[in-house]
Order: sequence, then structure tokens, then C-alpha cells
Amino acid sequence: MMQFSYNKNWYGMTDNAIVEVLCKSIKQMRLNKNISQEELSLQSGVNRVTISRMETGKAINLLTLIQLLRALEQLDLLGYLNVEPEISPMLVMEQQQKLRKKASSPRNKTL
Repeated sequence: MMQFSYNKNWYGMTDNAIVEVLCKSIKQMRLNKNISQEELSLQSGVNRVTISRMETGKAINLLTLIQLLRALEQLDLLGYLNVEPEISPMLVMEQQQKLRKKASSPRNKTL
């Protein structure tokens, strides 16, 4: 079972500290699944050396992160990054006012 830590002060951390925390989290996910770096490498398509470097706190690119999360069956974590646009109540009201309220009869054009 996965245990999340929501109490981190992310804004008080340096970028490198955040990278280190995320890398350690991915390592812990791998250990929780009881798979080796080599197995994760085969499942994800990410080189084992890259996984090893990541687990020691070296930054990885976004594509590598996605590949590792997919192999660890943790892609749902990306849902926290998917922000939907908010609908302004004022915009909704303006759009409703523009809607037709009643039908009109066809107009005859005279030439």
C-alpha cells in the first residue's frame, strides 16, 4: 500500500531538494513492488544506469518519469498535475444572456 506525504513545504525547498524527494519516492515505489533496477529497466525501457543515477538524486527528464511511473503502475499520480480550466460565473451568465429567448418568424426580403 502506498503512503503519501502531503505535509511537505514544497515552496520552502530548493529545486534540487524537490528532485531528491521525488527520486527517493520513485525508488521507494520500486522497492514496494519488490523489483530490481534491472527489472524496472526492462519494464520501462529506461536504461538501468539512468534508474540508478535517478535513485541517487540525479534529475531525470519528464519522459523518463512517465516511463517509470507507467512501469510502476503509478500514472494516476499525474492526475494531480492535470489542471482543468475554471469557468468564470460571470462568463456563464454572459453566455446565458446571449441565448435566444424565443423564435421569430421568417422575414421576407423585397428586392
